[in-house]
Amino acid sequence: MSERAAPFYCPYCGDEDLRPSEQGHGAWECAACNRAFQLKFLGLLAQGLQHNDAGGEQI
Repeated sequence: MSERAAPFYCPYCGDEDLRPSEQGHGAWECAACNRAFQLKFLGLLAQGLQHNDAGGEQI
């Protein structure tokens, strides 16, 4: 994971006091709620799975 993919806030408490964890790649620690979490890129979506804003229909 690159620097630009760093989270802006904790997914549990919403605080912004995050630090990289020593647990490894993509792991973060929140100083506010004392939780650790990990980010993982799953992949790209297929082009046919995009939704339009008007009716929620697939394009």
